[in-house]
Amino acid sequence: MSPVRGGRVLNLDTLVRVRRGLHTPGPALRLPVPDGMTAPLGCDAIAVPARVGPLVMPRLPRVGCVYADDAHWWWLVPADSDHALEWPAPARYVTGGIVPDLPEIPELIHRPDGTLPYTPPIPLYLALCRVTGTAPSWSRPVSA
Repeated sequence: MSPVRGGRVLNLDTLVRVRRGLHTPGPALRLPVPDGMTAPLGCDAIAVPARVGPLVMPRLPRVGCVYADDAHWWWLVPADSDHALEWPAPARYVTGGIVPDLPEIPELIHRPDGTLPYTPPIPLYLALCRVTGTAPSWSRPVSA
């Protein structure tokens, strides 16, 4: 690629940098592991709209740390709980427990007994599938 006289060559890296510069995200906050708890498996989070949270909570055999604000509820799960799972919409998987574009960390509304902050991901996944009317990914037909 030769530049036009007096012009500048734009490559993919330049375009990506320009695109990132157009959107300046708010501060990225991380959901904290409460004092006295440990997260030996790392922490990710599952976010759902606030209207869905109360429907999911009673369907879980064990509930870990749950954070909430007026718009969303977040469940802490072990890192990589998205491996081989397609979380049903409107759920959103949040790597590292990072909740971007929020002015402050949501309120901790549930803290489990013990030292582990996790909600088991498979029961959470199944509860979300049930509430959203979505078939679990492993029960869907596979096309050849």
